[in-house]
Amino acid sequence: MPVGASAVSVPRISRLAGLGALVAIGCASSAAHIGNNFTTYLIGGLVDRYGFSPVAMGAFAMAETLAYAGALFLAAPRVSRLSARSIAIAASCLVVAAQGGSAFIAFYALLLALRLAAGFGFGLMNCAVNLAAGRTGQPTRAISAGIALQTLLFAAVNIGLPAIGASAGIGGMFLGLALLSAALGLGALLLPAGRGAAPAAAATTDARTAPIDAQGFMTLTAMALFTFGSMAIWPFMERTAHAIGMSAVEFGHYQSFATLMSAVGSFALMFLAPRLRRSVALAAALLVCGAASALLTTTSHAPMLGLALVLYNVSWFITYALLVGLAFAVDPTGRLAVTASGTWLLFQSAGSLAAGMIAQAFGGYGPIGPLGLIACVVAIAIMWPVARRAERAGRTLAAAAAAAH
Repeated sequence: MPVGASAVSVPRISRLAGLGALVAIGCASSAAHIGNNFTTYLIGGLVDRYGFSPVAMGAFAMAETLAYAGALFLAAPRVSRLSARSIAIAASCLVVAAQGGSAFIAFYALLLALRLAAGFGFGLMNCAVNLAAGRTGQPTRAISAGIALQTLLFAAVNIGLPAIGASAGIGGMFLGLALLSAALGLGALLLPAGRGAAPAAAATTDARTAPIDAQGFMTLTAMALFTFGSMAIWPFMERTAHAIGMSAVEFGHYQSFATLMSAVGSFALMFLAPRLRRSVALAAALLVCGAASALLTTTSHAPMLGLALVLYNVSWFITYALLVGLAFAVDPTGRLAVTASGTWLLFQSAGSLAAGMIAQAFGGYGPIGPLGLIACVVAIAIMWPVARRAERAGRTLAAAAAAAH
């Protein structure tokens, strides 16, 4: 059901402030996901420079992911007392120090400790994104805007960072990412300074302290199934392409195009979100993402794999934004949304581990995609009654903001 009607009467200065908030959310979202997107380059550089083992580098990546999730779970019960801007400042300082310090260290234990610090900073920044998105009154739209800006920026970084590594080595890459985090942190200063996820949620004192209810657990379960199923194939996408004779360069071209198309999809969701029925849009996005996951591991034709990459990238970001928006509809305080983001990190890690075990047991990646489709279909069944109930009850932040005025 449409949820954006209240935006029509927003004063001009509020619209300008809202535009600034969207830009800040884009900067914060980019800063929060630097690790997810570019740690793979750091791992390659560390192996080339210091000869660390694959096991050591697996622990390096896992430390970041777990620290990321830990920050979100730590912040979730406290979101009503937190300011998005303050969290973003602390996160930026932590990440810049960790990335910059890593440029001058060759000792593995210290690098691992700094990776934990960086992951914790990424998690804090993701928390700031969710809180700021909640304060806009239309979290799905705000998160989609952030993702769109993020993917456009990362398309350029994917070209620039390897070039830095080729000329300045692993130290140059660490310093480059530290400078990028610092610049994005400055942009995040435009995030709202108020505490909590939404002004309209200030009166819901019981919701801030009460245990997560059944609707909340169903939302978290849907997020867990979605990320477990769809992200299982993520670390092995290049390997699936290699298995059908696609070169790394050709795969990179397809993936770059898919990344740009995901930005287009996120921009489209940003404008269409207030007019969409969340339950239908979320079911469609989950189904497309699951089907694309299945196609990724079962096709033997490069053009079909390229199509699957586009569908996967576009639908994944749309699904994630809609699920976080659903979490806000169930719990306007933002606690559930932050917990949902932590759930994503945990179950992405579990899905990747399971995918590796499946690939080793079956001698290939074929079963992983269809299992992801099944997980997404189950997620649809679980989230559907929650989304329909939220629509009927009118529990959206747009409605809450309108009531506050």
